[in-house]
Amino acid sequence: MRRKALYSLFLGASLLAAPLQKAEAKINFTQYTLPNGLHVILHEDHSTPIVAVSLMYHVGSKNEHPERTGFAHFFEHLLFEGSENIQRGEFMKLVQSAGGQLNANTTQDRTFYYEVLPSNQLELALWMESERMLHAKIDEVGVETQRKVVKEEKKQRYDNTPYGQLINVIFENGYTTYPYKWSPIGKEQYIDKATLDEFMEFYKTFYVPNNAVMVIAGDINEAKTKELIKKYYGDIPKGTKAIPRPTAVEPKQTAEKRVKFYDNVQLPGVVLAYHMPKLGEHDYYAIQLLTQLMSKGKSSRFEREVVDKQEKAIQAAAFDLGNEEPGLAIMLGIANMGVSADDLEKSLLAEIEKLKKDGITDEEYKKLQNQAENDFVEQNQKVLGIANNLATYYTYMGDANLINTELDRYRKVTKEDIKRVANKYFTKENRLVVHYLPKSEENKSTESANNPGKK
Repeated sequence: MRRKALYSLFLGASLLAAPLQKAEAKINFTQYTLPNGLHVILHEDHSTPIVAVSLMYHVGSKNEHPERTGFAHFFEHLLFEGSENIQRGEFMKLVQSAGGQLNANTTQDRTFYYEVLPSNQLELALWMESERMLHAKIDEVGVETQRKVVKEEKKQRYDNTPYGQLINVIFENGYTTYPYKWSPIGKEQYIDKATLDEFMEFYKTFYVPNNAVMVIAGDINEAKTKELIKKYYGDIPKGTKAIPRPTAVEPKQTAEKRVKFYDNVQLPGVVLAYHMPKLGEHDYYAIQLLTQLMSKGKSSRFEREVVDKQEKAIQAAAFDLGNEEPGLAIMLGIANMGVSADDLEKSLLAEIEKLKKDGITDEEYKKLQNQAENDFVEQNQKVLGIANNLATYYTYMGDANLINTELDRYRKVTKEDIKRVANKYFTKENRLVVHYLPKSEENKSTESANNPGKK
């Protein structure tokens, strides 16, 4: 028990900050590809006796059929059911009993599985992930169990949560063609309709070594790790099916789109969503700094002006989606009591217009660069953060070494770049405006529409 407690302390330490000067150093790694197409990236770090084992499959919600949305996320759950050699429900117990932790997550572009364990349990994680890749238990019992789990998750996180439908409304209205127009949670009726054969087809198509990258980071011996990888993955056959990729191109938006959505909320919400470049392009980094300017920290522009000074919002935020294909930059606010969605929208837009007209100060620019550097360094102070970044850069852009050059991309962004992208992308023609309104206002809106002369 003492040993497990000690490992837990090491595990916590590995997921928290390491010395800053170490995190800023170059992250060394080796990479190679097995004959079956599995790409492997190894990062050796002996600072703590911890190892992160991860597999990123290049499949997300954008790879789904429009009438089977939610498949990628459903598989994230289904592949914890067990395998031919791991009993149902034992996946999590095996890792936890070894003093580790595990999880998975799904985006529009990929699905990411990981274990973080004491380094002497490396072989356990490699075996378990090989079982997931080759021998996953996909049967009626598991499918029916996870149908219930996923539907319950959707109810709790989306249907019965204030503003829970916001992300769905944004995607459904922000895109017309590209399959980012649905969120990873998908529609439960499609999961209900899907047959066992359809689930097996999805598994055989996407959960193959030539559609994955394995990243192992932490306290490893590279030579021994390569031997274990060959032992557990060398004989897994390469996928034989063509891996479908979206070919649709989202047309350029040329006119503002406005949407009203009514839900069980007390206060109006306002969303401004703008189309933006994909991860890796120069303007992407400028927009990321721009969204930080608007909402990161108490001194950010939205917080200082819209929340504190004007008291138009109880909360305001801005963030960008770093997607494999062009994503969205999203700005939103939740109105203060007695403030209308129209008034809040005007205040948010006014801050954007100030930026477009006046740009940013030297002080703001320096702060943005420091924030970007601190955030990136913090990610790479954790073995799991390193694994995630290496996998993401390889999967999206085919270049894992971006982990060592990414900060240079932020540093190349100038004050003028931030003002330029504000004027280029944050335009009326390029935006979706969502008013997320209380259901109590729906009847008033309908009554007003039916009786336009009534006051």
